[in-house]
Amino acid sequence: MSENGNVRGNERKASTGLSMIAATLRRAAAFSLAEPELLGLDQLVGPGDTCFDIGAAYGMYSFALADLVGGNGSVHSFEPQRKPHGVLGAGRRLGGVGHLRPERAGMGREPGTSHLRLPVRFGLPIHGHAHVGDSADERRRPTWWSHTRSLPTAIHSVDEIREQRSIERVHFMKVDVEGFEPNVVEGARDTIAEHRPALLLEIEDRHLSRYDTTAAEFTRSLREHGYTMYTWRRPRWVRTERVLPETRNYLFATDQNWRHHRTA
Repeated sequence: MSENGNVRGNERKASTGLSMIAATLRRAAAFSLAEPELLGLDQLVGPGDTCFDIGAAYGMYSFALADLVGGNGSVHSFEPQRKPHGVLGAGRRLGGVGHLRPERAGMGREPGTSHLRLPVRFGLPIHGHAHVGDSADERRRPTWWSHTRSLPTAIHSVDEIREQRSIERVHFMKVDVEGFEPNVVEGARDTIAEHRPALLLEIEDRHLSRYDTTAAEFTRSLREHGYTMYTWRRPRWVRTERVLPETRNYLFATDQNWRHHRTA
């Protein structure tokens, strides 16, 4: 077989591996075993797009987005925790997803270093509740946490990464960082002003209060930037005016962000 034939074979294998991962995630979302918003990503993201997955964890959104953007697009994923980042990297290698770029780092308002607070219960780390914080945060921890571990972590900003990697346009950003979302958005102010990407954000007062802000304040600031807020109500995104107790994830989009489906 020729060298070109080997390359094409490897590309097909990689594409098949990623498609299988993404299809599994979509099926899980359909049965509420993964975040339901995965089912609405194709209304916002398509071939050739550039996406950021901030607070990527084990890669649930990263792989779904990588499948949608294809080899001509890119997904830039950021996860500061060693174990989730390791799983994400292993999945990238197994799936042959060369256009997925995972980095072990946090994201915030500006580049620097900080500490990640990793909750522990019964001796086991609770990776899904890790968050950027300081020593004072330990005094405000939920009673069901035994304690938290403090882990030094590098912090980048979206604007910094965009410049470093010469990214021409950002189309979509997903941010799930346990209340640190406003800081990440502030670190993307130039990107948001110039590119107007769609933003899928976790917004909960219980997490935002850790950083002395509220859901109402945060969503108001995004509306002032010309965004409309939506929630996912299968099979479409539905406009909403306020954050609801039963809903964690909210989409902020402009008319230019929609690819082909209409919203309610």
